[in-house]
Amino acid sequence: MIQRIQTIYLLLAAIISGGLIFVFNLWADTEGSLVFAKDNMMCLALFLGSALLSLVSIFMYSNRKLQFVLGRLNIILNFFLIVFFVYQSLNISGETNVSEKGIGMFLPIISIVLLVLANKAIKKDEDLVKSVDRLR
Repeated sequence: MIQRIQTIYLLLAAIISGGLIFVFNLWADTEGSLVFAKDNMMCLALFLGSALLSLVSIFMYSNRKLQFVLGRLNIILNFFLIVFFVYQSLNISGETNVSEKGIGMFLPIISIVLLVLANKAIKKDEDLVKSVDRLR
């Protein structure tokens, strides 16, 4: 059932993870040049992996348990992105490469919120199906 609300949440998460990373910068370094996700291969791979997981999860509507697990994996992937951004902004060596944070660093947080909402809707659908099966 593609017309469910979790599809909209997952589609928005895919758009944020796959599309907006090319629009918003992640940070500006000490020289003042803007760094986008396409400039860092690890960031790009994690963002595109998150978008791909969201899109695959949309079409797993017939297997809600797998869809729920894919949503959880996607949340974990976005947490890895947040940890990477925190590491980049607070570099251990004491000399920071990040002088100004961009709005792109907050995209995984928005994606996590949408994925949590999608998982909540998937769980609600699964509970509804289980309650109907008990009545039969």
